[in-house]
Amino acid sequence: MIEAMNTPPLTVYGIPNCDTVKKARNWLTEHGLAYRFHDFKKQGVPAELLPGWIESPGWELLLNRKGTTWRKLDEATRLAVVDAASATALMLAQPSVIKRPVVVWPNGPISVGFDAAVFAARAAP
Repeated sequence: MIEAMNTPPLTVYGIPNCDTVKKARNWLTEHGLAYRFHDFKKQGVPAELLPGWIESPGWELLLNRKGTTWRKLDEATRLAVVDAASATALMLAQPSVIKRPVVVWPNGPISVGFDAAVFAARAAP
């Protein structure tokens, strides 16, 4: 039990009214996993963590090109996103273009989006 108390909690990054974030948070709660929630709208994107997020799954996976925010961007802005640096700049300026949720698991890896099988595998001891 002491070991569990020393395990760093996982952190869920996203927007509270996002349906995918809601599914992820519900799954974590149903499986008894404690987590911290970081609201992009209120707390912003943690600039110091973004390079690691971009490196791990890649900026192409982290950038949500299917979401409303991306579709509302003008064409020149969308066409300017061609690499990690340009994606980073856009994600810092428009946090809603980040695919959600980004979950930082206690053992270090991150996951992007919600997939129950991925969550189950990451949550396994």
